[in-house]
Amino acid sequence: MNLDEVFEMSREIFESENSAREEALTLTREAIQLSSYSIRAIHRGENENARTLLDKAREVLSRARQKLSPHPRIYYSGFLQDAEKEFAEASITISLISGEPLPSPAEISVGISPYLNGLGEAVGEMRRHVLDLIRIENLDRAESILETMDEIYFALNSLDYPSAITGNLKRTNDMVRGVIERTRGDLTSALSRRSLEISLERFLKKLNRL
Repeated sequence: MNLDEVFEMSREIFESENSAREEALTLTREAIQLSSYSIRAIHRGENENARTLLDKAREVLSRARQKLSPHPRIYYSGFLQDAEKEFAEASITISLISGEPLPSPAEISVGISPYLNGLGEAVGEMRRHVLDLIRIENLDRAESILETMDEIYFALNSLDYPSAITGNLKRTNDMVRGVIERTRGDLTSALSRRSLEISLERFLKKLNRL
């Protein structure tokens, strides 16, 4: 093989990889956007719309994988895994808010590292849900969600492996810990207010009987 042939072969490979990369980048951006919209919908109580958007994100991600599957060097370069993480976060958030079992990585077709980081990111969405529950004074449900957040933190914390393997899971879990601490503080204040209100109500009833 002469030099011209080497460079011609190189151009063909790079052209193919670059074309697949550009198409997959567009698809993964769309999947991330759809995942974000599905989270917004579930927080608004738009359950059917949330699941429709999630299904669309799943289909778009599948197309991105198909584009990249002949190019493993690009497939594992990171941007597809970022989209999988966002999709996992949306899938897990919808399940937790709906009171359903967590989907497995295989069920939503994502790698274990994107799944676990998505699980950690979902804790941030659970904080938002807890604050919504506090506003409507559904404190029992808020306590249940906080317990789940704690369980996620301790489970993630048990995975003591290098960041290169976990996709910087420790950094994600450090964020999770801070989110839980703030949420516990907010919920504790709400529970204290409810306890005070109950005590005051009982006291006023006793006064009225005098």
